Amino acid sequence: MLILKQWRLMIAFPAFLLMMAILISGCKIQYEDLNLTMYQYRDTKNLVKFVYDASLILKKDGLKSLDYFRNNRARFRTPEYYLYIYDIKGTNIFHAGMEHLEGKNLWDVTDKNGKKAVQFIVAALEDRNNPHAWVHYSWWEPGKFYPVPKSSCHFKVRTPEGEELFVGGGIDYPHEEKEFIRIIVDDAAQLIERKGWKALDDISNPVSKYNYRDVRVFAFHQDGELLISPAVADTIFQTNLLDCTDEVGHKPFAKAIKELESQDRVWEVFIAKNRYKREPIKKSLYIRKTMIDGSAIYFAAITDLPEPPY
Repeated sequence: MLILKQWRLMIAFPAFLLMMAILISGCKIQYEDLNLTMYQYRDTKNLVKFVYDASLILKKDGLKSLDYFRNNRARFRTPEYYLYIYDIKGTNIFHAGMEHLEGKNLWDVTDKNGKKAVQFIVAALEDRNNPHAWVHYSWWEPGKFYPVPKSSCHFKVRTPEGEELFVGGGIDYPHEEKEFIRIIVDDAAQLIERKGWKALDDISNPVSKYNYRDVRVFAFHQDGELLISPAVADTIFQTNLLDCTDEVGHKPFAKAIKELESQDRVWEVFIAKNRYKREPIKKSLYIRKTMIDGSAIYFAAITDLPEPPY
């Protein structure tokens, strides 16, 4: 009897390993074209997968899949995020969190800070520098009465019927991914290369994508003179960034300028006070160098350094 049980185990164990290998390889195949290595947080990665999976359904089954989404609305809404689908002109055609929005055009709707989220999304879908079309704005939590900070990712889909749609989902109170500031700082550098000095007005505009939550893209010359201030809307209050120190006496900007002599972008970590507990915390500073009229211009932004749990 013991020999028979051992024999069954010998058969069952390889079968179990085979099943696990299939499941693992299946996951790899499913997401092999979905690069998530730039994200530090599990919530961010899970959201991108969630939206991507829905986009594949829509891409395969087209408009008839809308019945599936509507009949399984609860499946596309979790405590962390929910799914929505729009046409490229801004009309909502499915919303797992706010069903009353279906059929409404939200192209010109602004959040409490004047940001037109749908227009941001459509622009982000065409931005190769922003592969998952991230946008940041304020929105309602379903069933609540006040706006909360939100970051959303999106995928553009052309259905078998030839319709252009986008699928999206967002996280309320999101973790501040380093990738979020990498996107907008790189975009700012590319914008000034295309538009010249007048791009500074677009980048400093408080309702632009370059300003969200506590993040603001700022710009400066190689000698530390500000072009866009990180603190105020006017550069009349000049501070030379190269002289600025953090809470432990380090000069992150002076260090970054030195490193940028041999590269065009750099990350620096510095110490700042937490605005809630007044305790020192680590911050991430991303700086991108570009050239205009023969001079080096630097764009930068600051966010929290990602911390466990990821």
